[in-house]
Amino acid sequence: MKISHLYALTIAFLLMSCATQPKAYENALDFALASKNKKIRSVLKHVKDHEVQILYTSVKKGDHGQLVFSSYEFQVDSNHYFYPASSVKLIAAALSLEKLEQEGLSHETVYRLADELQQQTFSRDIQDIFAISSNDTYNRLFDYLGTDYIRQELSKKGIRPLRISHRLSTADAANPKTRDLKIKTLAGVWREQNGFRNQEPIPLVLSAIKKGQGFLEDGILVAKPFNFSLKNHFPIASQQALLKRIIFPETYQTEKQFKLGQEKRNFLLRAMGATPKELGYNSPEYYDSYGKFFMYGDQKKPIPSHIKIYNKVGYAYGTLTDNAYIVDEKNEISFLLTATILVNKNQIFNDNNYEYETIGIPFLAQLGREIYRYEKYQKRKKG
Repeated sequence: MKISHLYALTIAFLLMSCATQPKAYENALDFALASKNKKIRSVLKHVKDHEVQILYTSVKKGDHGQLVFSSYEFQVDSNHYFYPASSVKLIAAALSLEKLEQEGLSHETVYRLADELQQQTFSRDIQDIFAISSNDTYNRLFDYLGTDYIRQELSKKGIRPLRISHRLSTADAANPKTRDLKIKTLAGVWREQNGFRNQEPIPLVLSAIKKGQGFLEDGILVAKPFNFSLKNHFPIASQQALLKRIIFPETYQTEKQFKLGQEKRNFLLRAMGATPKELGYNSPEYYDSYGKFFMYGDQKKPIPSHIKIYNKVGYAYGTLTDNAYIVDEKNEISFLLTATILVNKNQIFNDNNYEYETIGIPFLAQLGREIYRYEKYQKRKKG
């Protein structure tokens, strides 16, 4: 089941609604959007400016034990552009593990850039993607895969629309040629993977592809909208489609699944669900919710042990995104939630002046809590 929310009707409903109890709503997303909490209300009052998109999918067991998915949308539009930032790193992690599986290599395989002496392991790099969202790690995996390979493999799995065109936060981000790599085989021999040239990206033709009133370039204000047409494109629906294939592979035909092998899939799930501390980062900077916006992003206290969040966030250019599968093991609650929000009040891009902490993360955290509250109510009601 899929329910679309028309903008005008939704806002009118939210403004008139005075009910606050879950029993008054048919689904968790309607309940969350009707919340009187100021973290939700302040965003919905200016929802066009914030370019909010939300896709929520409840996960239930049917009468015969089968999984039943019910999806609900708010302003989800694959033709309305938002910058996906680090959320694309989930693609690199999943496809790198799949490529290693196809090459008969372990996720503990050692590799390095050919012009560097420092060695890496795929396992550590993939863990760093989820623990601290390392750009350097992503860029190495980007060179291992290449954009043509990414496009081809995800297209085979039916994950589209989607376009990966560049590395992140590096001077040669848009260079279509990958760097040379050296990969250590099981026999202990270094195998070279020569760099290869990928197709040049074609400018995206999408609504809202140009944003804001200006942007900084080399410290100088350019008074025209920022053009994202050569950037990565990873819409909400495509993000959740990828996540769902990782979490619930058995619900897809074989050719649409990631072919990871059980060991690599278990490794990926552990990395996605772990807190930074569980992956070896003990600095106070890396608190439990460092990379988890939903439910806990606006607080630094430990996440309860019975709550697991398998996700990847992204934030850059004033856009925050989270793509998550949330599980309460104690109360047997689970759901998929993917959302994005733009917080750039001055409409100037690349100035690092965004309302991440005051508007964006609090909204996503409260959104997660409201949906969880509804799910918990429904569970108690049936129990």
